[in-house]
Amino acid sequence: MSGSATSYPLGLRIAAGRNASLRNAVASGKIVVAPGAFDCLTARLVERAGFGALYVTGSGVSISALGAPDVGLMSFGEILDRVKRIADSVAIPLIADADTGYGGPLNVIRTIREFERAGVSAIQIEDQMWPKKCGHEADRQLASVDEMVGRIKAAVDARVDEDLIIVARTDARSEQGLDAAIERAQIYAEAGADVLFVESPESASELKRVATEISRPVLANMVEGGRTPITPAAELQDFGFRIVIYPNALTRTIARAGADMLAALSRDGTTASWKDRMVDHRELWSLFDYETWTATEKRFAVPPTSPGK
Repeated sequence: MSGSATSYPLGLRIAAGRNASLRNAVASGKIVVAPGAFDCLTARLVERAGFGALYVTGSGVSISALGAPDVGLMSFGEILDRVKRIADSVAIPLIADADTGYGGPLNVIRTIREFERAGVSAIQIEDQMWPKKCGHEADRQLASVDEMVGRIKAAVDARVDEDLIIVARTDARSEQGLDAAIERAQIYAEAGADVLFVESPESASELKRVATEISRPVLANMVEGGRTPITPAAELQDFGFRIVIYPNALTRTIARAGADMLAALSRDGTTASWKDRMVDHRELWSLFDYETWTATEKRFAVPPTSPGK
């Protein structure tokens, strides 16, 4: 990259070194806290708050892009488009939800290649059948262990950068019990997954078992109102977890705050009572480097000519 390009706004730069940064953070022993983001605004809020990584939530993307819950309606192309835009808007590593890989082994290979090119540093593949369901809802249908092992091996083989992390998620806890889920996670680790994600443990003791009985780094999922008890990150770290995600904490907060603001506007005919709970016009634009965008434009703009010239 030329020296001048380093002064471009983030949306026009290519962030480097994110994969190695995330892998090193997972190996450090200190838990990586990754709030969920579903678009460029929520991603930038996560980064500005000082977090070292973010999680691109499939559920949040489905809700915001399609107006539909997490019931497997988002296509590969739709998810990829959103992931690319989020990756371009921040410099921190992205952990991205890639559902089941969107098909057979060739689809998984394409998913990994495209997500890696988009700037993702960790890609999550799960062992559900398609159409997949939210991990804290009923009626999830599991793929066979052999099919999931094939997905993982295809994912590992497809990555270009060895620092790209493959996260293998199992949804076996709810239907088959924790023992089966841990057994699956161990098999997935042996197949080459870098990080294991046992979805929806239902108690602190189950969380501890997941963290202690799986031989590779493990990820915890904190879903407000879900099956797993909300547990502080420091406590999860003590259990042995290396990543914790909060997929829709921002989604839920925005939904509540937006509803409350609109109720006030409907009642009062003004947003004045909410002014101190909003960023103002300039703050919002500055959140996305408005000054740098305009400075970059001015560097290359043709100077205005005088009339008659």
